[in-house]
Amino acid sequence: MMKLKELFSNIYGVNIIGDENEDVRGIAYHSKKVEKGYLFVALKGQKTDGNRYIMEAIDRGARAILSEENPQSNFPVTWVKAEEARKVLALISAKFYDFPSKKINVIGITGTNGKTSVTFILENIFLKTGFPTGVIGTINYRYSGKEYSSTLTTPEAPDLQRILKEMKDNGVIYCFMEVSSHSLALDRVLGIVFRAGVFTNLSGDHLDFHKDMEDYYQAKKKLFIPENNNMKAVINIDDPWGERLRKEISIGYISYGFKEGADIKVEKYKLMEEGIDALIKTPKGEIEIRSPLLGRPYLYNILASIGVSMIFNVPVEKIKEGIASIRQIPGRMEKVENKHGINVIIDYAHSDDSLKNLLKTVNQIKGGKIILVFGAGGDRDRSKRPRMGEVAGRLSDFSIITSDNPRSEDPIKIIEEIEKGFKKIQKKNYTIIPDRREAICKAINMAQKGDWVLIAGKGHENYQIIKDKIIPFNDKEVASQFLNEKNG
Repeated sequence: MMKLKELFSNIYGVNIIGDENEDVRGIAYHSKKVEKGYLFVALKGQKTDGNRYIMEAIDRGARAILSEENPQSNFPVTWVKAEEARKVLALISAKFYDFPSKKINVIGITGTNGKTSVTFILENIFLKTGFPTGVIGTINYRYSGKEYSSTLTTPEAPDLQRILKEMKDNGVIYCFMEVSSHSLALDRVLGIVFRAGVFTNLSGDHLDFHKDMEDYYQAKKKLFIPENNNMKAVINIDDPWGERLRKEISIGYISYGFKEGADIKVEKYKLMEEGIDALIKTPKGEIEIRSPLLGRPYLYNILASIGVSMIFNVPVEKIKEGIASIRQIPGRMEKVENKHGINVIIDYAHSDDSLKNLLKTVNQIKGGKIILVFGAGGDRDRSKRPRMGEVAGRLSDFSIITSDNPRSEDPIKIIEEIEKGFKKIQKKNYTIIPDRREAICKAINMAQKGDWVLIAGKGHENYQIIKDKIIPFNDKEVASQFLNEKNG
C-alpha cells in the first residue's frame, strides 16, 4: 500500500486533483480487475478507450483514476491527470512494487524471430550453474517450479512488475524476458533496469501495428537505450538491422554471427537430422558445442545465448552442458514422434521470413518430400500473406493452405491473399483445405516414410480464434491422433 502523493512523487507531467493522501492498495488497467482501494488507469487502446469504464471501476472500489482526460466537475474520487498515461503507468508500477528489476538480473531478448528459443536455451544454461531463474515470454511465465499461462509476450507494466517482484521474493537471480516491439512502443518495460539485451534479427512482421520497417526498428532499438549504463548488448551482426544497431548505440556490446569480426563466431558447423555440431570462437577461446536442436536458426540462437552467458561469466563447461541437454522447445521445430518414419514438425513460423527459415532448414537435411501445412493470422499484418505463399511455393514440394487464427476475418479471404504468392511465381504445388484439422489429416495421409510434414503457424498454441470464439486446438495433438490412425 502506498499513498498517492508518494506514488506520483518525482513523476513528470501529472496533476493530482483531489485527496493526494488517498491510500493505493493496487493498480489496475482493466476495470474488471479493480478491487477496493485501487487506482484505475484509463488507457486508450487500439480497440477501446479505458475512459469508458471509469464509472465501472469506481463501482468496484477504485479510489483514484489516472487518465489523460480532464475530470468532470464534482468527480467522486481523486483524479490524476497525466500527459502520457502509459509512461506514467509503467513508472508508478515499478515504484509500487519497489523496483524489483534493481534486485535481480533482467535480460531482455528482442527481435522478430528467436526470442522464445533464446530464453529456453539461456534458462537451461543458467539452471546448470545452479542459479535460480525465471522466464517471461510467449509460451508462459515461469519461476521456482511455478508456471502461469501467457496472455501477452510481454505483459502490461503492472503485471510485469508484479511478476518480477514475485520472482525476486522467490529467490530468482536471473530473469530472461522476451521483449516485444509492442511492449517497447507502448512503454510497458519503462522503469525496468535491464542488465543485458539481445537483438536477434528484424524482418517484415507486425506492420499492422508499426507504420513501416523503420518504425519497427526504432521500437526495438528502445531496449538498448538503457536506464543504467552497466547494460550490455548482444547483437546479431549478420542481420543488417543488427549491424546498424551496433553503430547507433552507446553501450558496450558483444557481436555474434558467421561474419568475420564477430566476437562470437561460427568457425565450422554441421547441420544434421540429429542436430547441430559446431566449433564456436569466443572471447574466452573456442567452444565445441553439440545440440539436438535442428537447423541454422537454432545455431544463431545458441550464439546469442553464449553471448549472454559470457557477460555473466558462466563457465564454459556449463554453457556446453546447457546447450547439449535441451532436447526440444515447445512449438519450435518440435518433433512429433511416430512409428511411420515420417518427420512431423510443429513450428510457430507465422511470417514469410520465419517460414523461409523453417523450409531452408529442412531442405538442408531432408531426404524425402516436404509437405507444408500453413495459413496466416487474421487481424494481423496482411502484407506478409502473399510473401508467405511465394516462400512456400518455392521451398516446399507441396503446400496445403489452411486457417490459422482467422479472428474476425473471413478465412477464405485470408487464404486467397496467401494464394496470390503462389500465382505470382506460377506455382501450382498446393491445395486449399480451410479446415485446419482436415488439412493436417490430408498432409499426414499423403506422407511416406522419410517425408517431412511441417505444420506451421501456431506452434505451442492450444486454441484457434474464430470470430469471437476461442476453440481448443493443438497442432501436435491433432497430428498425433492422425499418425496413430494412419494405416489402420
